[in-house]
Amino acid sequence: MKNRIKEYREKCNLSQGKLADKCSVSRQTINAIENNKYDPSLQLGFDIAKCLGVGMEELFISGNGGKRNG
Repeated sequence: MKNRIKEYREKCNLSQGKLADKCSVSRQTINAIENNKYDPSLQLGFDIAKCLGVGMEELFISGNGGKRNG
């Protein structure tokens, strides 16, 4: 799942470490999510979205670019 965490994090002037602290995870976890190497749990996704002041739908992009099949 692709995401726009880095874009919104930088708009909020938050380092990966600061966002990680706010979400109670490691900086490495935030880095892995930003680089699409790890998909966060639903709860962590909500926590990140809340810290960045955006909705989940703005932050995460599904594999098919948000298009629905059928």
